[in-house]
Amino acid sequence: MAKLRNFYLLALFVLLFGENVWAAQSTADVPITSELRDSAREKVLGKSMAAVPSEEQYVIGHGDLLSVQVYGEGDMSAILPSSSTTASSSRGPQTEDSLRASGTGVQVRIDGRISLKHIGDVEAVGFTLTQLADYLKVLYASVFDNPNITVVLVQSNSQRYTVMGKVAKPGVYYLDYPINIVQTVARCGGFTEWSKSKITLVRKEPKKDKKLFKGNTLLFDYGDFLDGTDLEKNVFIEAGDIVIVN
Repeated sequence: MAKLRNFYLLALFVLLFGENVWAAQSTADVPITSELRDSAREKVLGKSMAAVPSEEQYVIGHGDLLSVQVYGEGDMSAILPSSSTTASSSRGPQTEDSLRASGTGVQVRIDGRISLKHIGDVEAVGFTLTQLADYLKVLYASVFDNPNITVVLVQSNSQRYTVMGKVAKPGVYYLDYPINIVQTVARCGGFTEWSKSKITLVRKEPKKDKKLFKGNTLLFDYGDFLDGTDLEKNVFIEAGDIVIVN
């Protein structure tokens, strides 16, 4: 019954704070094993689809807004985000100084920590949501009897990319959803009249699509793309990417 109530609480949180919510419970509080998930997915989708790898878990970064819940005790956030840091639009370009902060929760500070009730400052940057839930369960076990921990990513502020050069709205953009090079240009308002439609994508450590990069750069010609050539160069943007439009 308690686990069913937790499910309803999590569903309510998703409805309140949007559809792009990532959440995790401590692995000690989740009775479903990875083997059972794999078996169920294969039963529903078949062996071919069951073998498709899932996306990597979200890794917490600086500026992210988190909700930490202990079942039966409520929100453990010690400090609520200031309304003065709320950005007017999550879709437009943002500078490094205008981190979004909406909804309730606790924001990851520049030192990589969050402040929580009863246990004070704890590390958060570099953890996945599941790892943080497991970590907090150990800490809160000294305060509560067998605590049930849920960690929700309310808002991602650490995943960003930069667009520079001859586009209508250059700036720093939040990586809220999968977006490729062409969509990035459209999101920035398109090319200016002086643009040659030549794009350079700079990535610190290319891992995906590595064969398309020369060192740390990928050259993309929008004219070639329209002609139907080099379509594979229209890669998805990753956090930290720099897009330079000439």
